[in-house]
Amino acid sequence: MNPKMPSSLTEPSIEAPSSEPEDGLDAGPRYSAPALEKGLDILEVLADSVTGCTLNELAQKVGRKVSEIFRMAVTLQRRGYVQVDENDRYTLTLRMFELAHRQQPLKSLVSAALPLLRELANRSRQSCHLAMYQGGRVVVIAQVESPERWSFGLKVGVMMGLTDTSSGHVLLAFRDEIDRARMLGTHIRVEGEQDMDPGELFAILKDVRERGHAAMPSRQIRGITNIAFPVMGVANHVIAAINVPHLERIDQKAGPDVAQVREIAGSIAARLSALMGASGYNDNE
Repeated sequence: MNPKMPSSLTEPSIEAPSSEPEDGLDAGPRYSAPALEKGLDILEVLADSVTGCTLNELAQKVGRKVSEIFRMAVTLQRRGYVQVDENDRYTLTLRMFELAHRQQPLKSLVSAALPLLRELANRSRQSCHLAMYQGGRVVVIAQVESPERWSFGLKVGVMMGLTDTSSGHVLLAFRDEIDRARMLGTHIRVEGEQDMDPGELFAILKDVRERGHAAMPSRQIRGITNIAFPVMGVANHVIAAINVPHLERIDQKAGPDVAQVREIAGSIAARLSALMGASGYNDNE
């Protein structure tokens, strides 16, 4: 359902380049694109919204009048970046996520990872996923279901907490202090993310670095043990995390236990890291 167009709309304008230095510095020409700014504001607000926003709510959150953002919202809808439900609430589609996957580095990582993730799922009898740090959160970029008749997995595109997940711990633990501080400084909480005492967090990260992986009961779902390993790239820089949310069977069909799954996942992570240009992966374990 589309809202009616407001009676009064302002045409988007672009300011002419200015050669005036800013704050007394020779900053070169400065350009302004108000229409682009409005579009980015809308996308950023919707990215942080769980239930979406009405046009009035969007206007309030971006600090503009409805008439100023209406055409931009309609254009974003027409181009497939946002959608509008029956209650006139705007939400993001997966269009930006799809665009991100067309980037060659990410596309290459997912292409290389999927066969290994399928092997991991088949050998461990568990679901597994690949996650990366993105904009203050952790996002699932690939996932493979367990071959069993039941499974637990996370959908591709899902955002997870940076500080209360094993994937987040791995992505933080294997960065240097400067990168880690930057990641934590831009941390954006996801819905349900638990508070983490800094002292506790840094103790966990130290333990993860020493062991070469993370293994802990899920802080979101009872009965799950998360097992996560880093995927390293060139110069042994962590680029992603492989995670297995292990479910323990209690019936008569026994599957690989946590220790066995940890060994399998570590092997898969090392092989994927080698494909990504890493060397000496086992030195981290």
